[in-house]
Amino acid sequence: MDETIYLRLRHRIRVNPGFTVKLSHIAQIHAPSGIQETLLDTPVQTISKADGNTVVIDMMKIISSIKKKVPDAAISPVGPAATIVEVAAKKRYLPILFFMLIWILLFLGSALGIINFHEDVGMRAAQEKIYYLITGIRDNTPLMFQIPYTLGLGAGMVIFFNHAFKKKFNEEPSPLEVEIFNYQQDIDHYILLNENKENMKHFDHP
Repeated sequence: MDETIYLRLRHRIRVNPGFTVKLSHIAQIHAPSGIQETLLDTPVQTISKADGNTVVIDMMKIISSIKKKVPDAAISPVGPAATIVEVAAKKRYLPILFFMLIWILLFLGSALGIINFHEDVGMRAAQEKIYYLITGIRDNTPLMFQIPYTLGLGAGMVIFFNHAFKKKFNEEPSPLEVEIFNYQQDIDHYILLNENKENMKHFDHP
């Protein structure tokens, strides 16, 4: 009978403090039915406050847990070599006044950024020239041109970021989501290298 256990770790899971992480929580398992049912409930680690915000569970620790249950099984790992366990913190709700203050600051900062950009590139002079070329009339405030431009600028930002409040226009990720994803990948890579104590050993002590 083939007792090979195929194991694929999940990249990241999120748990509450005090949670007992089982093999079924952090891995996809393919094994003979009798062995698989036993392994799914195998405890790997109990998360405590001393573990901090993140815990790295690597493949060697999981193999050790499996060998205690099925000593003669052959284990074939597939995919990631470790799982990041994120310990959920208590949700903190911001007071509405504090939220409004942050929203106003972000709004004013964005508005100033757009205004300064348009001043630097001489957008007003360019719009006046375009208006004169189209109508033959010189106007220092060509609102007929500036108002549609302003509305189009806002609509363009909404389309570019692929979001209108919580609604997405399509399944394609927005540039902001891609940047956040890349940032999260860098953080995860750092955690896997630095939070896992087995990755770094120092033998230079006197």
